[in-house]
Amino acid sequence: MSSFELYLSAALATLLVLLLLRRPKQTKNLPPGPTPSSWLVGNRNQVPATKPWRWFQELNNQYGPVVYLQMGRTPTVVLGTAEAAWEVLEKKSPITSSRPRFIMGQEILSNNLRGLMSEVGPFWRRWRRVLHGSFMQKTSDTYKPIQSLESKQLMFELTQTPDKYREHIERYATSVVVVVTYGRRVYDIFNDEVVCLNRETQDFLTSINIPGKYLVESVPALLYLPNFLTPWRTAALKQRERDKEYLTRLVNEVKDKMDAGRASYSFCRQLIEDREKNDMSDLEIAYTCATPFGAGVETSAGSLSSFILACAAFGSSFIPKAQKELDAVVGPDRMPTFEDFDDLPFIRAIVNETLRWRPVAVLGGTPHKSTEDMVYRGMFIPKGSTIIANLWGIHLNPADFPNPHVFDPERFMSKHPNEKKFKTSRRAFGYGRRVCPGQYLASNSIYINIARILWGFNLSKARDQKGQEIDVDTFAYTDGFNSVPLPFPVSITPRSPAHLAIIDRENEIAQEEMKVYEL
Repeated sequence: MSSFELYLSAALATLLVLLLLRRPKQTKNLPPGPTPSSWLVGNRNQVPATKPWRWFQELNNQYGPVVYLQMGRTPTVVLGTAEAAWEVLEKKSPITSSRPRFIMGQEILSNNLRGLMSEVGPFWRRWRRVLHGSFMQKTSDTYKPIQSLESKQLMFELTQTPDKYREHIERYATSVVVVVTYGRRVYDIFNDEVVCLNRETQDFLTSINIPGKYLVESVPALLYLPNFLTPWRTAALKQRERDKEYLTRLVNEVKDKMDAGRASYSFCRQLIEDREKNDMSDLEIAYTCATPFGAGVETSAGSLSSFILACAAFGSSFIPKAQKELDAVVGPDRMPTFEDFDDLPFIRAIVNETLRWRPVAVLGGTPHKSTEDMVYRGMFIPKGSTIIANLWGIHLNPADFPNPHVFDPERFMSKHPNEKKFKTSRRAFGYGRRVCPGQYLASNSIYINIARILWGFNLSKARDQKGQEIDVDTFAYTDGFNSVPLPFPVSITPRSPAHLAIIDRENEIAQEEMKVYEL
């Protein structure tokens, strides 16, 4: 027997011993769920490789609002209703706000430096404090001017090349986040090197953070295998080095501007100035700055793309009412502003329905972990359980939202009899102490652009060369941890020459005002 075969045999034997020693205990009163396919990996092999959230919804429909899965030796609970998510993740947040062990995304790819995936502890508390300090609602309101300016450019871009709406939306979302985080604009999402590197990072991270995708997440003993037997680890380590280089470079760019006396206010500048108070290394600052840069872009851009898809599929049922409200409140001589928010209840309903209809963080964001044993309605949830709030099932629950796949803003025009539960069922930004710190920034972006797009444009299905309408598929979404619409055709045309003239004028003014954020 060769040395390689001896090594492999020893590694496998060690693996089996570890599994047997740490095999989950059998516990009575666990939540119901499907029978595991084997004692070795539990239900892991039953989880679909693509869009597992749909399978989770089927399980909740079959077994109830709380479903139990055994992922290797890790107990996993899937919450499928707003009420269950509220009671487990909000009311019990002191013991359900930690994170499970993310071997691929946190340990290997990120060297345990991503606060989003960190367990509760000193590192996470520091990360959460600095994020919430810069992105709480009051602070986020100070970013509205740049969101408004970038939105005016987005409107102009839609008049020039409406078929590139996805590119324009992504440029808007990226530029807002990069201005807020680093103090500089983004002009071209395809040629800006840092944007391309960030997209590469996020694509890699979201592709590996899918429950059940990697056996090592369920069987950590596989980490003892040599690198040549673990290509998944080698790929993640290579990506880690690329991430460290460009994230550190971004921080150094801000430092250079500060030394030259020309650094505008930004999240990164604030962290550099407060590094001693916060006791943060340069690398920790670099990864902390990556949080809004990484998470904020796809959330805003994906939600706005879903809104455009809804306009193509269901626009005739809600766009006329939205434009009637805009014409009455705003009129034809100016664009909507943030000051119009309280006077536009139907636009607010469209924003809420957009977040409900197709949530970007379709699995409820990063899963939670329980740090103590707990009982929910007689069902025992063990300490160390991974807890998933499946937003696909929660937001598309027909008990709360009849005809859930129909885009219908009217559902948000009247008060729900259980208002707390109703609000919870549109928690697109997470639950409890793990709610997304960038929720206010993202919500403001979604509102201002939905209001302005509906004010300035008519949206409908695109037509082919024969003049026939082209249907869109409202289920055609990506498979990653963040799920966004696949490309689709849509017709976007200015409502009138007067609207077009205002869009042109406002863009010219915006370009002058945004020069302060040039490189």
